Amino acid sequence: MRTSLSRLFPAWLALLLACCLALLAACGGGGGHHPPAATTGSLAVTIGGLPAGVAGAVTLSGPASYSKLLTASTTLTDLAPGAYTLSAASVAQGTGTLAPTPVTQQVQVYAGATASASVAYAATAPLALALQEVASGLSAPIFLTAPPGDSRLFILERPGRIRVVQNGNLLATPFLDISTLTTTSGERGLLSLAFHPQYASNGYFFLYYTNLAGDIVIERRQVSAGNANVADPLSALAILTIPHPTFSNHYGGLLSFGPDGYLYAGTGDGGSAGDPSGNAQNTNVLLGKLLRLDVNASTVAQPYAIPPGNPFATAGGRAEIWAYGLRNPWRYAFDVPAQLLYLADVGQANWEEVDVRPVGQAGNNYGWNIMEGARCYSSSGSCNQAGLVLPAVEYGHDTAGGCSITGGYVYRGTALPELAGQYLYSDYCSGWLKSFSYSNGTASTVTDWGITNVGNILSFGQDAQNELYMLSGTGKVYRIVHK
Repeated sequence: MRTSLSRLFPAWLALLLACCLALLAACGGGGGHHPPAATTGSLAVTIGGLPAGVAGAVTLSGPASYSKLLTASTTLTDLAPGAYTLSAASVAQGTGTLAPTPVTQQVQVYAGATASASVAYAATAPLALALQEVASGLSAPIFLTAPPGDSRLFILERPGRIRVVQNGNLLATPFLDISTLTTTSGERGLLSLAFHPQYASNGYFFLYYTNLAGDIVIERRQVSAGNANVADPLSALAILTIPHPTFSNHYGGLLSFGPDGYLYAGTGDGGSAGDPSGNAQNTNVLLGKLLRLDVNASTVAQPYAIPPGNPFATAGGRAEIWAYGLRNPWRYAFDVPAQLLYLADVGQANWEEVDVRPVGQAGNNYGWNIMEGARCYSSSGSCNQAGLVLPAVEYGHDTAGGCSITGGYVYRGTALPELAGQYLYSDYCSGWLKSFSYSNGTASTVTDWGITNVGNILSFGQDAQNELYMLSGTGKVYRIVHK
């Protein structure tokens, strides 16, 4: 027999229950709550064709300055909706290259959904290099450089002129002519140029040349106020003069601003053979050294200051010295991404060398005239090598070698991505082009790029885009390009 609600529950409780049932019905019944709408999406990126141990190089960029480097397949979550761009770069595999397809692509990411994209890597033909002529008719082109961010090329002629290549044309009027201040007797002349890192705002550049007495001169100059292709002839400020008596060879000759913002200068040992004056190992003289100077506030009263960290600033020796034990460091180069200094030192009679050390390592002794290359220089055949920097790469004076190393640069441009991280160098007599890479204290096998018949290689050059050049004794300048 049924029992009515009114008999089981008091009237007020029945009323409360009825209200709750009505409220539940007004809220949609007992069907549960709907989840909030999604606000982000996902992207599945497949990177294929890579052998084991080889990383891809795919950059994903998108809304709100999003950027991420992808080296392998992955799914990215919590992405803001919008258009994303994948840019893939070639990667090295041994001496070969793996190229991506496609190089660039766009993909749309929607909230609550997973989009997809793929990049496939495949081996390409081995890299081959060639030389493309960019200037000719020059008199002993000895160096090439450019101000930061500038599209022009500045080429130094050893007799004392600086020439400008603009939009592919060699301008007739020199940027600067100091031919009355120098001579090309022996190994003398105008040897290098370094633009101040803030050249665009202060117009300062620095010269390394030999004066008529044969001494080394480091000098600051300034561009003219009215013409960016001509220097102010009255702006000279002497920074440092280094006596170089008796002999007309071994001047070193490169000025370069390091990643620390200080000016470096590589000087030769003073000349002759075997360093008869013992300059390279003598830290009380500035010959046979790598110098480090602060020229950021140069005045007539104080042309340079000593940067903190110079190893002999407080403990005997010349405060300007950063490293010593050099014979004739014709060219050196800072590789900023790897924080390494590559220094090519010309040998005496048998061995040429490239030394590689960390950029911030002060007080290195590169061994001359205790060592020539990795071997004792003394006729006794024995020497104390303790504390000396030994070469990363060396080569002998033979038919396959050469006579005098011409140091270059580590390639960091964009036109030859397969060459990234390779240090390029040549030899004055042989004129070949070779390279090696350096990591974990070891140099890779040297690669010969098959470059011939370009004359004596006087120097390498580097433009503002980090592309590299070779300068020939034939009066020509070449850019290193794909074959």
